[in-house]
Amino acid sequence: MQINGSIALVTGANRGLGRHFARQLLERGAAKVYATARNPEQIDIPGVEKLRLDITDPDSVAQAAAAASDATLLINNAGITTFTNLVNGDLGKIRSELDTHFWGTLSMVRAFAPVLGTNGGGAILNVLSALSWFSYDGANAYGVAKAAEWSLTNGIRLELAGQGTLVTGLHLGAADTDMMAHYDGDKMDPADVVRVALEGIEAGRIEVLADEWSAHVKASLANDPSAFYAPTGR
Repeated sequence: MQINGSIALVTGANRGLGRHFARQLLERGAAKVYATARNPEQIDIPGVEKLRLDITDPDSVAQAAAAASDATLLINNAGITTFTNLVNGDLGKIRSELDTHFWGTLSMVRAFAPVLGTNGGGAILNVLSALSWFSYDGANAYGVAKAAEWSLTNGIRLELAGQGTLVTGLHLGAADTDMMAHYDGDKMDPADVVRVALEGIEAGRIEVLADEWSAHVKASLANDPSAFYAPTGR
């Protein structure tokens, strides 16, 4: 999958990683970039084609797929975090996380898989998280939603292999975006995250670990979980 000459659609392109994806795709020679958001008037990237899109609204998703029927690359970046736990947290917020990260991503995949197949296969990148693989008190709804999206990513990779669609999962810890403004720990430059992700797509990789933390968390899965959680008190 080559970025140069591709026709990409990016969800959540009005800020954060999505904004960087749209800009870097253009810089790498994408022939067209559909930059989408619930409020596309907030998108300020010269050279993109703006589309209104709410990935939790099936009608909105269908309209986007019809408008971007020439797409060859889908970047599923749109996401939310409600900082909600599971036992005592608000059920509406928990459902909102799953509606966005799991059901919304699945809705996009189901709508765009035929588009990509018709256009030669192309590629899908799902923006996941190191929290796909561990739990963090205070953000457990997000972890559940990202774990579900990770499993979704692996499943659709098998289902779309026959039409030649590359499916890549991007995992990262914290990036310096609005979503992580509250976090005081180390954060990656979002431009670096996007650069590594796009290089991974061009290399045909099915998984991209953007930072050492993601690599550490994934490696811990083969060990006794107490070894991972005990040092942090979780």
